[in-house]
Amino acid sequence: MSAGTYTPRPGAAPLPRMIAAQAALETRMLLRNGEQLLLTVVIPTLLLVLFSAVDIVDTGTGEPVDFLAPGVLALAVMSTAFTGQAIATGFERRYGVLKRLGASPLPRWGLMAAKTLSVLVTEVLQIALLTVIAFALGWSPEGGPFAVLLLLVLGTVAFSGLGLLMAGTLKAEATLAAANLVFLLLLVGGGVIVPLDKFPDAAQSVLGLLPISALSDGLREVLQHGAAMPWGDAAVLAVWAVLGLGAAARFFRWE
Repeated sequence: MSAGTYTPRPGAAPLPRMIAAQAALETRMLLRNGEQLLLTVVIPTLLLVLFSAVDIVDTGTGEPVDFLAPGVLALAVMSTAFTGQAIATGFERRYGVLKRLGASPLPRWGLMAAKTLSVLVTEVLQIALLTVIAFALGWSPEGGPFAVLLLLVLGTVAFSGLGLLMAGTLKAEATLAAANLVFLLLLVGGGVIVPLDKFPDAAQSVLGLLPISALSDGLREVLQHGAAMPWGDAAVLAVWAVLGLGAAARFFRWE
């Protein structure tokens, strides 16, 4: 044994390793949270199975699952990237967790990157589960995977920015109430279960500009109707992504 074999080497770990470790921790915490699992897995699954099996809502011609599956995938993205992240980050901010992590070797942008990676990992698990269930219910998707992937990424960025904006500006209790309220409102009025053409014409023009409407409609255009790329819906999501991330970066408070 040579001298210096066990000589300490103080210093921070490489940045990619720190981000990966924090992302793994964030993912484990999310998957262990019962309320988060209810939002991210249980509710989308129940909605998909219930409304596909029971003729409650007029989804037009074709199998109900062909209309419902894209909307439920959009709902899954919103539940994780917006609702779940807003609530979890809001309470981390209240309890001083963000302040302490902000003083660690992991830079603040690295913490946000780790949270984003955690959201993406959770969404992959959600989408895989919901896709298997939808296929079991007789889903017959069309369209190309690139368009679907681009829409899902844009939707994730848009909802993530809005979730961080809410968590970084409101108190934790207000974030909890507001995030759940927005989730319910967008579930009803975002074209997830009820087609937008069932609403009055004046409401349709407004609801169609919501990020959940753009994501669900875009996914439906690709997966149900075989469209190449719904650029209008992608543009709406891109605008929301820029506005959400920009506002979050400007107004987010760590304490």
